[in-house]
Amino acid sequence: MDFDHSAKAQDLIGRMQDFMDTRILPAEKEYEDYRNTMGPGDHTLPPVVEELKAEARERGLWNLFLPDVSGLKNVEYAAIAEITGWASHIAPEAINCDAPNTGNMEVLHMFGTAEQKSQWLEPLMEGQIRSAFAMTEPDVASSDATNIGTSITRDGDDYVINGRKWWTTGINDPRCKIMILMGKSDTSESVHRQQSMILVPTDTPGVEIVRALPVFGYHDQHGHGEVQFTDVRVPASNLIANEGDGFMIAQARLGPGRIHHCMRAIGAAERALKLMCERAVSRVAFGQELAKQGVVREQIAESRMEIDQARLMVLKTADLIDKVGAKGARSEIAAIKVIAPRVALRVVDRAIQVHGGAGVSEDFPLARMYAGLRTLRIADGPDEVHVRSVARQELGKYTRA
Repeated sequence: MDFDHSAKAQDLIGRMQDFMDTRILPAEKEYEDYRNTMGPGDHTLPPVVEELKAEARERGLWNLFLPDVSGLKNVEYAAIAEITGWASHIAPEAINCDAPNTGNMEVLHMFGTAEQKSQWLEPLMEGQIRSAFAMTEPDVASSDATNIGTSITRDGDDYVINGRKWWTTGINDPRCKIMILMGKSDTSESVHRQQSMILVPTDTPGVEIVRALPVFGYHDQHGHGEVQFTDVRVPASNLIANEGDGFMIAQARLGPGRIHHCMRAIGAAERALKLMCERAVSRVAFGQELAKQGVVREQIAESRMEIDQARLMVLKTADLIDKVGAKGARSEIAAIKVIAPRVALRVVDRAIQVHGGAGVSEDFPLARMYAGLRTLRIADGPDEVHVRSVARQELGKYTRA
């Protein structure tokens, strides 16, 4: 493994850290004040983020997630993704590197036609519009994607879509103009060739946003929508790649994306540890600083060790993807998707405990961080699915021919 960064990467990492310290973290209050004023049901973007986006472009911090555009290796971008995790509700979008946009842009970059790229990828890369990803369904256990029942039926020069999705991240943002939807196109095919992905403009007749779903009471600015599709008709040219390619596209989409998610989780854990240490040296209980209490010192030490272990595993995986591709790093990708959120949750939980009542209030970011990280143990496949994958690949080494 080689974690040394190129001069270009070191420069970008330094610029990202400066952007975080001098502009993004100071903007958090303005961001939260705007959202509190507008109310939880409003999903418009706080204006300060557009200001940050413009400044990010001036600083050369734009679309860094895509190696073909940025020139960065996955292991180099990982360091930038970690920094954005310190303010994951603002920073990733400020540099146009936030989910689900990044995954959707990667799909269009890899599999999109020239027309699809011109119509949708280019405005997404410019940060002019937003997108959503519609996969999970309320009526089936979507951890097994073969259960997905939304139909994509060919009808002449069109496809007709019927079904219901939820946790369609980003759909409630008024700037969201396009969805990538995964559905079932041919039930006669083998189980992993029945699914396809297709582009669905959000203003297509028959698309109904039923509601926005809160997470532990928090309404994400972009929203997580429940969406009904009733006889939604889109041109056949909106199909991504070929019929039956849905699973293949999903795997290509999720490899690098899990590096991004995991490194942002580690960034959140680092911020939680910083807050924990600052609280511990500033509060006195039973005649001495919390930092001198053995139990608190142990929590800090455990957090430091666990963060460093998780980071090394994610960087190893990013390095492996760079060398052999996502397919050759399947076991490692599955492992980090379990490890990083678990570690981050433990660190945030300790930080909440050290903060006492303040930890569960809105005066500190810890409660919101916990809600987001807890969701990550379910999003993009629950822990159990990834543990199952790691076990299957490990046992495969010992299976008799």
